[in-house]
Amino acid sequence: MALLTILDETASGSILRRLELEISQELLTVRELIARRVHDEVAAYNARQDGLFQGLVQPTESERTLNGYRLRPTKRIDAEQQVYRALEAFRNNGFFLLVNDRQAETLDEEIWLGQGATASFVKLTPLVGG
Repeated sequence: MALLTILDETASGSILRRLELEISQELLTVRELIARRVHDEVAAYNARQDGLFQGLVQPTESERTLNGYRLRPTKRIDAEQQVYRALEAFRNNGFFLLVNDRQAETLDEEIWLGQGATASFVKLTPLVGG
């Protein structure tokens, strides 16, 4: 069992959030890593239900805030729906994933997550105007 350090970053390199994820295997696909991360976030939120979700993608029926997404305090989040939204966001370049400073290209790509590995989820902000 190893701890994987996960960073949520902006495109300019600012760290928005740091979390650790327990990983029991050294090789995972990008799809599996995203799903594990999202399942952990949803389980943590559903256990406390304080109305503020700090996760990779915005849940339905939520409002974006400075530090996450606001939901009604009794609203549970569907983990499978969140995984689907996160995988779609990856496919549509809603965020990039850098594992050990190398960009992951596809959901089926295998990545090494052994001792000392890091994963950075670089969130992109949509451009306004045009």
